[in-house]
Amino acid sequence: MKVIILAGGLGTRISEYTKSIPKPMIEINNIPILIHIMEHFSRFEFKDFYIATGYKGKIIKNYFKNKNFKKWNVKIISTGNNVMTGGRLKRLEKELQTENNFFLTYGDGLSNINLSNLLKFHKKHKKIATISAVRPPARFGFIKLKKNKVSCFREKSSLDEGWINGGFMVLNKKIFKYLKNDQTYLERQPLEKLSNQGQLYAYKHEGFWQCMDTLRDKEILEKSIKQKKHLEK
Repeated sequence: MKVIILAGGLGTRISEYTKSIPKPMIEINNIPILIHIMEHFSRFEFKDFYIATGYKGKIIKNYFKNKNFKKWNVKIISTGNNVMTGGRLKRLEKELQTENNFFLTYGDGLSNINLSNLLKFHKKHKKIATISAVRPPARFGFIKLKKNKVSCFREKSSLDEGWINGGFMVLNKKIFKYLKNDQTYLERQPLEKLSNQGQLYAYKHEGFWQCMDTLRDKEILEKSIKQKKHLEK
């Protein structure tokens, strides 16, 4: 099972670091958050990674070139600068031709979500996309649920409350039909359209989840990892 990690954004809200390094390489307790994410997938025996780079992607490529991660199969793929999330995934279509389903996540968020159960949930419901639903402060993409079916998907709004998109997803290869070009935001028209078609489901996760958009988020992550919240079951 392949794991796609989107790692090409500019990370402008934490520019104190991203002026010199890509956001996924920001260290949380002396280890890049990208590695923390990969370690989490590895705990569930998912070790086949495709890292879609863009902004300062050579830093990520050189990092893996100089490290010896024998336990993982890692492929670094440059997906260009100024390319949106859906566009980056679209550029990997040929690489994923033989995959019926695959994981997708972002290179700036960590969770203790049970990835095996997420995959089982996706296969059980046989929809094109399954996202993770979490309950942090209301400043991310809003989703409305009817049982486990996503009846409404809307990108970030400070007015939204409740369940939000946690960023750990399982997608069927049919998702590529919904991705037009480099400027496609996965979180906008594609997921909104899938929601309207009843093809978007959500796996509810009540446990630990934290993204890293700001310095404050970084501090929370560092404290949480020291407390091993990311390892709690």
